[in-house]
Amino acid sequence: MIQVSKKILKNGLTVVHHLDENTPFVVVNVLYKVGAKDEDPERTGFAHLFEHLMFEGSKHAKSYDQPLQEAGGENNAFTNNDYTNYYSQVPANNIDISLFLEADRMAFLNINQRSLNVQKKVVVEEFKENYINQPYGDVWHLLREMVYEKHPYKWPTIGLRTEHISEAVLEEVRNFFSMHYQPQNAILVIGGNIEEAVAFEKAEQYFGWIEPQTVTEKKEVIEPEQTVAKTKTVYADVPLNGLYIAFKSTDRYDDDFYVSDLISDILSGGQSSRLYQRLVKEQKLFVSIDAYISASNEIGMFVVEGKINEDVPVSVAEAAVWQEIELLKTELTEKEIRKTKNKILSYLNFSDTSIMGRTINIAYYEMLGDANGINQEESKYESVTLEKIQRFCNKYLTHSKSNTLYYLRKQHDQAN
Repeated sequence: MIQVSKKILKNGLTVVHHLDENTPFVVVNVLYKVGAKDEDPERTGFAHLFEHLMFEGSKHAKSYDQPLQEAGGENNAFTNNDYTNYYSQVPANNIDISLFLEADRMAFLNINQRSLNVQKKVVVEEFKENYINQPYGDVWHLLREMVYEKHPYKWPTIGLRTEHISEAVLEEVRNFFSMHYQPQNAILVIGGNIEEAVAFEKAEQYFGWIEPQTVTEKKEVIEPEQTVAKTKTVYADVPLNGLYIAFKSTDRYDDDFYVSDLISDILSGGQSSRLYQRLVKEQKLFVSIDAYISASNEIGMFVVEGKINEDVPVSVAEAAVWQEIELLKTELTEKEIRKTKNKILSYLNFSDTSIMGRTINIAYYEMLGDANGINQEESKYESVTLEKIQRFCNKYLTHSKSNTLYYLRKQHDQAN
């Protein structure tokens, strides 16, 4: 059982504490409830841009990294479609350095023309390197546009186009910051070798004075149910034909999320999984194949993707994937489900062994609604039954709700 306690400051900042006396460190994690889905469709990529800008220094700290490193700390950040997360780990006696730096950039981030120009170039180059000039690099742009009709999950975290970043002006970047990077839109988790009273006192000291500003109210988007299968074919200079089959799935708050995660691991959780054993090792239809979920807060995706062996017709490979999906409804055993559950539970326990991993996870569950949710994961996976798996497959993994992307080598015979 991971013990947590929570306090909400007057400015709206949620503070969560977790004590671990067995480590000499403290982790400070600040999660902002802003991701790619909160962007203007004409100015995408801003959440990711801020992942870079947040390290450009603040009013009372010209550098974020240097003072933290001098205090024996390390830090990093990540962004997705739902939220942005910043975390640092320092020796427990240097906790004040980390808290000061986080509070100062929350209140006084140095967003100037020079830093914006520098980071715009960095992000645009990252876009080009990983999404334009990389084989299969635009897959997520193509898939998301197929799967989502209205929801802002329609674009990936990097953004829709490089122009959305390169043409961004200082005023709109500052406005995005003032709308989203506010105490009432953030979760601060302090985990490690620090007592609860001290943690809350320091949170109040460093963050309590920050005046809250108006946070833009998030609009609910109703994504229509898909009833007709969609397909798209693209040709590119890639080494092998790629097959991507994506489905709208459940949101992260639904118990069916655990069903979908278990199914994805049954299909492709390691070399003993169904897809690898049958379609890679035995039938040699694919060079590699994987099934996974996006774990999005709202309407997630369930995806099967594979690189097809040379000279194997795409239609044959695709039919084999669908056969494996159908076999989940008729050939699944309790023994196989138990084996997969054990793997997942082992991974959950491993991810919570480090104080950094634990603190990041606590912030995530607090964003979902309750930090104590971290203690309920095992029971929710245990509650998945064969009947729930079959029901999920019949509800979500059907032809009429599929989005199939054929990512083919140039000059490939389209009849395959």
